[in-house]
Amino acid sequence: MTKVLYSATMSLDGFIAGPGGDMSWLTEHVGGPNPLADDLLDRIGALLVGARSFHGDDPNRGTDKEGAFGGAWKGPQFVLTHRPPADPVPGVTFVNDLERAVTAARAAAGDRYVNVIGANVAAQCLAAGLLDEILVFVAPVLLGDGVRLFDHPGGTRVRLDPVTVAAEPVPAFWMSVRR
Repeated sequence: MTKVLYSATMSLDGFIAGPGGDMSWLTEHVGGPNPLADDLLDRIGALLVGARSFHGDDPNRGTDKEGAFGGAWKGPQFVLTHRPPADPVPGVTFVNDLERAVTAARAAAGDRYVNVIGANVAAQCLAAGLLDEILVFVAPVLLGDGVRLFDHPGGTRVRLDPVTVAAEPVPAFWMSVRR
């Protein structure tokens, strides 16, 4: 079965976006050769994106690197939202139910990963037992505030098993969710 993966770059203090969803901090911490990140892109078959992420800040806005994975992503996207736009967006399917969105993204991904973009959608997938793996790149910066990688106050403890740990060029931790 196709696995659902949440991948993100996080500050050392646990934030994936700054206050107000600001992603500008990320620009200086991505790019350049990164074998783990480069390999990941080839292993993704579809994106499952939260509405705030889809409509939110892009650190590469207005450049040829705008979009998911620095503009390198070309493929199906499924946006979880209760407010789809009036006009269709090419290559994007808007879905208002988490399980239907995951099912559709898995079908589109084939034997490759469904990659989750957005902390809220990732937390929903985790709570629903739909998240299989987590990949976190840790940027050498402290943001102090913003959107956390996971924000689940009072949530249950989740055990993870290491898949891959990489030290360079950016520390990364790839873990599977223990069921």
